[in-house]
Amino acid sequence: MSPIGIFDSGYGGLTILHGIRQLLPDYDYLYLGDNARAPYGPRSFDVVYEFTRQAVTKLFDLGCPLVILGCNTASAKALRTIQENDLPRLDPSRRVLGIIRPTAEVIGSLTKTRHVGVLATEGTIKSESYNLEIRKLHPDVQVTGVACPFWVPLVEYDEADSPGADYFVKKNLDQLMRRDPLIDAVILGCTHYPLLMPKILKYIHPGVRIVPQGEYVAQSLKNYLERHPDMEARCSKGGTARFLTTENADRFGQQAQVFLREPVCADTITLA
Repeated sequence: MSPIGIFDSGYGGLTILHGIRQLLPDYDYLYLGDNARAPYGPRSFDVVYEFTRQAVTKLFDLGCPLVILGCNTASAKALRTIQENDLPRLDPSRRVLGIIRPTAEVIGSLTKTRHVGVLATEGTIKSESYNLEIRKLHPDVQVTGVACPFWVPLVEYDEADSPGADYFVKKNLDQLMRRDPLIDAVILGCTHYPLLMPKILKYIHPGVRIVPQGEYVAQSLKNYLERHPDMEARCSKGGTARFLTTENADRFGQQAQVFLREPVCADTITLA
């Protein structure tokens, strides 16, 4: 078994896994959630890097030739260091990919006004990773970001349909559009946020397009495997998905069903 690894600090990366499995169902997948130490958003760059490095090393040890950081915070704070400093030492034949660049690549074709919004965790917004990536690829696009610190807890505590969700979603969307009324496309820069889509669509201004990451990351991975047949050949194809967590396995399985809408059995591991 040489599964494609997908790592997240918690549950949100399951939306990335879902999108990838929809497009590429034949491959084997190994999902690792560092739920015991989540959330990563408020943590420093150094801490996020160290936790992410530990997770990537674990997934390599478990046979993954390719690991997707299905976490915006990890992609923003740890990806480049792991790619440049750790991969040459750990195994230069393996690869670690993030989820910010795929969305940045497509956003240029999704905006007409060339004004784009980003809704994400505090850590992702402060890193300015989306701003930097979009600016490199589309220099004429203006990016405005707003942190939504209460959106992740709303999802993880199964409050996505509550009145509290209405309040915080409307508050942050209004805040974003006040900062730049010309925005016509909004990136959901956190993998939890698609579960708030009904509320987001309820309160977003007319004519503004919402851009979740799952489908674009999946398409980017498909393109990557087509461009790198040597890596594609190393990924086993049994159509399986296995789940690991640093928290209680039963609790993970219950929460994961909120994201995947199917029964999930997990195993507990430790990272160090």
